[in-house]
Amino acid sequence: DAHAWAEIYIPGAGWIGLDATSGLLCGEGHLPLAATPHYRSAAPVSGMVEPATCTFDFSMRIDRIREAPRVTQPFSDDAWDRLNALGIKVDEDLAEQDVRLTMGGEPTFVSIDDFEAAEWNTAAVGPTKRVFADTLIRRLRERFAPGGFLHYGQGKWYPGESLPRWSFALYWRKDGKTIWSNPDLIADESGKGKYEGRKALIADAQKLAQEIATRLGLPLDCALPAYEDPAHWLIKESDLPVNVDPSNSKLDNAEERARIMRVFERGLTKPTGYVLPMQRWNTDGSKAPRWKSERWETRRGKIFLLPGDSPIGFRLPLSSLPHIPPDSYPYITPQDPTEIRGPLPDPEEILHSYGATTSPALAQQTAEAAIAGPVRTALAIEPRDGILCAFMPPVERMEDYLELLAVIELAAEAADCPVHIEGYSPPQDPRIDVIKVTPDPGVIEVNVHPVASWREAVENTVALYEEARQTRLGTDKYLTDGRHTGTGGGNHVVLGGATPMDSPFLRRPDLLKSLVLYWQRHPSLSYIFSGLFIGPTSQAPRIDEGRHDGLYELEIAMGLVPHPEKGGHRRFGSSTASSATCWWMSRATRIARKSASINYSRPMARQVASASSNSAPSKCRPMRACRSPSNCCCVQSSLGSGASRSKANSCAGAPRCMTSSCCPITSGRISTACSAT
Repeated sequence: DAHAWAEIYIPGAGWIGLDATSGLLCGEGHLPLAATPHYRSAAPVSGMVEPATCTFDFSMRIDRIREAPRVTQPFSDDAWDRLNALGIKVDEDLAEQDVRLTMGGEPTFVSIDDFEAAEWNTAAVGPTKRVFADTLIRRLRERFAPGGFLHYGQGKWYPGESLPRWSFALYWRKDGKTIWSNPDLIADESGKGKYEGRKALIADAQKLAQEIATRLGLPLDCALPAYEDPAHWLIKESDLPVNVDPSNSKLDNAEERARIMRVFERGLTKPTGYVLPMQRWNTDGSKAPRWKSERWETRRGKIFLLPGDSPIGFRLPLSSLPHIPPDSYPYITPQDPTEIRGPLPDPEEILHSYGATTSPALAQQTAEAAIAGPVRTALAIEPRDGILCAFMPPVERMEDYLELLAVIELAAEAADCPVHIEGYSPPQDPRIDVIKVTPDPGVIEVNVHPVASWREAVENTVALYEEARQTRLGTDKYLTDGRHTGTGGGNHVVLGGATPMDSPFLRRPDLLKSLVLYWQRHPSLSYIFSGLFIGPTSQAPRIDEGRHDGLYELEIAMGLVPHPEKGGHRRFGSSTASSATCWWMSRATRIARKSASINYSRPMARQVASASSNSAPSKCRPMRACRSPSNCCCVQSSLGSGASRSKANSCAGAPRCMTSSCCPITSGRISTACSAT
């Protein structure tokens, strides 16, 4: 092409051409047409031109040659009709055989607008996740449980993370009655709502604590201020450089810097919050106080908290209180999960018991009667980040928890201050349903409440995804190479029963054994339902991909599972599981459950560990990290329930593995190799 270049004369070398356009030295390919001291004299064309026009058209067309399931269109109408019919058929089979299977799930979501941020790709927590989670859990409350209450607690604490994650939960009564009636009294994470712009102060904490003590019939002087330990923080201050201020310590660790600044800005002489010792003690229905308290005394004269970032309810100096012999210690004993429970108390009865005010003389007499024996649990109130937080103490029964919630709502209404309920969550109870919203690396995870039918699963799934979309949360991501993928995270199906006694895996322990062995002997299933990574460090490693001892420990556990009756097929004979069966399953799987190095994300570990645990005695999780599009979770549900149905039809449950000489049920042997099909 024609263009100009410059030449320079160098004695001894001659004229050297420098082609700036091509970035080259001029060579044999450069043919000079003109040479001049000034570029204007070397123009190839000179003169005048007439106007000219040019028309250019371009078009491109893309046709989809394969309609694969995706987030924007997971199913065709025909495929969905067939899937829906299959789910109904599975329900009929499960009902006919009295399996009593319940099913939940854990879909995950990311921000639609800011999906490239670290908190929506790699980080477990971030600057906007809490607000998104709070908005979503409030929408779910309006959709599923208008009378439910929100619990803002601590979540999981993984190795390598400096602080525990948070966890938002929605609890509601299955009988449809109200637990928390006024949503305006639930403080908003974004600071909006009826009390927009209001910041909670320590005076609000004192007022709320005293109001709660009055309604519970406890002495007002039992509500004690709690302080940060000055001895600890003065030592921290002395370790700082001499030329910095505690409010600007210039420490490299941002969390430590914020911690020191927060403590010294508040002041060591001002209380962090108020602590009200309390424990349930009178359940005979008499007019005497049903809660007792104690005036806590320490050698230092005040309640000085343990150093840390957690709520003050987790930092109580219990070791500084008067010593109690072990045989007299006021332990909190959870209610037996196998105990048959009647209906929960009516909300109106609770409000009638604690809503009315009494005369000062009678209140003082009642309060003095509430001082009876030592107490080592407490309700704690503190303002944190502008929100008044009420830390719930551990209780034994759901009825006790509901009473405290009703009293806190009445006190918050009297104090005209919204609150966050945090601390201990309600005791596990089959009369209560729960949805949890928690952070996971790169996503927000929603733990959906279990349902007993296919139609409920479909309705809940559709409702959840619609509410998430209204919150500006989606279910799709793009990899660095541009591939469209799901959000990842949990995305697994949870199988179990409404109660431990109804669990098909406790009524028929061989069913759990059959599922575990079938999964172990068919590695192809593990890879079908795996994500982008496999092996011991993946989201869902197989039991034989971890440490070598794990496989043999699982073999021992499976060998201890009670054998089915001889004679081939057996239906669910007993109406409920026996306490002896639950105990035996707990003992049989204790090796796999107590391993310190076990990865509870691995499918079979979760199956064995949660089949008889106190926290989730009726759950089994055979399908984790399903990487089909997130909207396809109904397909995963049908696969899970169908698997349980097929195992219920046969005591063997699974065909023999081609590489194993052992029957899946009549032996505890676990094969380590299997042909992947």
